[in-house]
Amino acid sequence: MGSPITRSRQTVAGAMLRTPKTHGLEITVLDAEAAFIDAHVHMLLLTRGPVLHGTLLRADLEPRLDSRHPALELATLADRTIGPDQHIDEALQLLIRGQTRRLAVTDSDGRLLGLLCLKRALNGFCNKSDVLARRDERPLAPSV
Repeated sequence: MGSPITRSRQTVAGAMLRTPKTHGLEITVLDAEAAFIDAHVHMLLLTRGPVLHGTLLRADLEPRLDSRHPALELATLADRTIGPDQHIDEALQLLIRGQTRRLAVTDSDGRLLGLLCLKRALNGFCNKSDVLARRDERPLAPSV
């Protein structure tokens, strides 16, 4: 079921999802709003190639903006990234302080390595099988 939160020597790299979904830098506010329709999506990762340029939360979207406005202009990396070698307890403190459940994992060059996802119950971190199970729960898109 997911990685339990422990006080061991576990690092962020051991708990992160290694293949998070990303979005290109060209997405608009409308595109971001559409991505957030899925209740399981908490953070959008805006990348060009392997480099993370910004993160978006629902709260970052301003309803007064034109839907064609570039979402990147609302994105930030501040307090939303962590290195893979950081201790998992440090990550947990960042999540609590930021009142969020997601941190993008990047290397010193800004390359996206993964996503750290704290479970809703706050009792561990999501793993690949959790993500696949949630994907399988979603209704299929209607065929045309």
